Amino acid sequence: MSTINVGIACDDNYSQYAGVVIASILDNADKDSSLCIYVLDGGISQENKDKINSLKSIKDCEINFVQINEDMFEEYKKIKTHAYISVATFYRLKLATLLPEVDRIIYFDCDMVVNKDLTELFNIDFGENIAAGVKDLNFRMLRKNPSYTNAGMLVMDLKKIREQNIEDEFLEYTKSHIDTIKMGDQEIINEVLKGKIKLLPDKWNVQTSNFTNRSIYTNDPWIIHYVGKQKPWKFGNWNYHTEYYYKYLRLTPWKFEENEEKEFLKKSRQSALVGYVKYRPLFILRPRFYKALWETYILRN
Repeated sequence: MSTINVGIACDDNYSQYAGVVIASILDNADKDSSLCIYVLDGGISQENKDKINSLKSIKDCEINFVQINEDMFEEYKKIKTHAYISVATFYRLKLATLLPEVDRIIYFDCDMVVNKDLTELFNIDFGENIAAGVKDLNFRMLRKNPSYTNAGMLVMDLKKIREQNIEDEFLEYTKSHIDTIKMGDQEIINEVLKGKIKLLPDKWNVQTSNFTNRSIYTNDPWIIHYVGKQKPWKFGNWNYHTEYYYKYLRLTPWKFEENEEKEFLKKSRQSALVGYVKYRPLFILRPRFYKALWETYILRN
């Protein structure tokens, strides 16, 4: 069985969330799976590196910290996008250079958890494609590109990226569209690789926020992506799949004490309901909201 290569990028502030992603991968890995995890290191403290390494107790694996030279990303730092997106998200655009010995990898954002062994995903047939992922839920972008893909989870053929000099194309696109890029690296990837991304079943990246799923209404999500600002670790969020995040957080050194977790979640949900009503006071008038409630809580497919 070939080794499954996994990539994730973070700085010290996001090391806990990267740790939860890694814990979820290891907890669901087949006992015979071989995993090599590459952490693209944007300034992780030794204390947090030690915590991440301790996750090998869940399942033995290889964890490599790849030190990042920030000078490689000077052009990408000029992109004006959402405030909560850090420069670390652009590291994936240089994976082929950063990992010269790796030919295929599954890349994850830090706001995700995995509920399924990754062997099937890692071994998908790319055909002539360069990457594979799940369709995004951004209706505006989908109107421009019906295959517009969410970059939170990508299976990437790094060998083809090197052979076809795709990293140079990422950079050239960025330079020529620096003032118009709205969706960061995701937009760059979709524009440069248009027609070269294989679409996968939605369960491989269930995009969720607030009270309902947003991309697929399922109670068997293989991979969950907490999109937008309302991350499950934030006080006052009410994310439909928050319980999965805390399930895997309990496997890490960052876990709450049991009573603290229960109290935090109770108060957080109370605050979330009030906050959501203030944020979207007319949500009860939107038919789409009721459709989402029906699909998420009643049909429960």
